[in-house]
Amino acid sequence: MKILDSALFAELSAQAKETPRLRKNYNLHSSYEEPCQRLLNAMEPGSYIRPHRHLAVPKPECFVGLRGRMALVLFDDAGTVQSLHPFGPHEKNIGADIEPGTWHTVVCLEAGSVFFETKPGPYRSIDSSDLAPWAPAEGSPEVECYLGDLVARLLALGKD
Repeated sequence: MKILDSALFAELSAQAKETPRLRKNYNLHSSYEEPCQRLLNAMEPGSYIRPHRHLAVPKPECFVGLRGRMALVLFDDAGTVQSLHPFGPHEKNIGADIEPGTWHTVVCLEAGSVFFETKPGPYRSIDSSDLAPWAPAEGSPEVECYLGDLVARLLALGKD
């Protein structure tokens, strides 16, 4: 048994701050071959998850915000933002369930954010055809501007 408590969230967040990707996963499943992949994902502002989908191997994904503030961003096939959904324990939206083949990313809006994620297993790396061709590759110089634009759009939501 694994207990999910505030001490674990704090530890994961501290580890996320120390990684180049500003993220740290904590797997609840014991094997990548398990039929249900369950994990905690700690994120810090500035972490970039390249927009992607799960179509080559169709899989839904479910996110539930446990600490902090994040946002789910959905795109059309051309990369146009279709909707922005802030989520977290103190938001209107606590989480989301995403259908297979939906272009999406998660953006961190508050330090110390942690969400629970689940999707069908077994785990397989994202097929290159499921990485958004219209979004910058992780680590590329364009990421800062692209992510900055998404964050600015999300922050503007609260001002309307």
